[in-house]
Amino acid sequence: MFKHFLDHVDSIIARDPAAGSRFEVALCYPGVHAVMMHRAAHLLSRYKLPVAARWVSQLARFLTGIEIHPTATIGERLFIDHGMGVVIGSTAVVGDDVTLYQGVTLGGTSLERGVKRHPTLGKNVIVGAGAHVLGPITVGDGARIGANAVVLHDVQQGATMVGIPAKASQDIGKIAPDFLAYGTPCSESSDPVACLLASLNEHVRALTERLKAVEAAQQPMVEDSRQNHNLPDAAE
Repeated sequence: MFKHFLDHVDSIIARDPAAGSRFEVALCYPGVHAVMMHRAAHLLSRYKLPVAARWVSQLARFLTGIEIHPTATIGERLFIDHGMGVVIGSTAVVGDDVTLYQGVTLGGTSLERGVKRHPTLGKNVIVGAGAHVLGPITVGDGARIGANAVVLHDVQQGATMVGIPAKASQDIGKIAPDFLAYGTPCSESSDPVACLLASLNEHVRALTERLKAVEAAQQPMVEDSRQNHNLPDAAE
């Protein structure tokens, strides 16, 4: 168990440039404390002690600002960066080496009992700050969820989802890098809406340049026509 704990701490150091020593991460990172307390709460829930399990999870919420339901399934080396306001629902499944930022919600959209109501995240998924992944959907391995995105449908492996409701950016199908800060696309061109606006802006700029060129070419002809017909200048 101690080896697994050190492995968890080392994975956080690898993903967080601000992390210093193992001692600092173990002592000062609320995401580590929340995951450790969830392991205890999850064990209690498996032994049919739901009230004790919920008490431990509520204590973790009070101490860390992170709420993980005792029955949620959490994989190895989960990194909850900063963590305040993170909510993980009861039937959520989180794969190995997942990174969650502050304000993330893995929530349910149904009130029906006894069914899976929360999302399943694959391995190496990054969920940006304030993003909401809702319903019994599946997020494929290596996918990235942009900050403040609202995801309501399954996400393909390696896709980057942005917007409200979230849509796949142009790098869909590509494997995400090992780590991408805050789960955002590499550039604005990865956002389909931003790409469309940039394309329209480029067309407007090109048409404006052509219009100026046409006006410049026609100006001598207009002046010659006025001189030939003795027309007064518009400025007069």
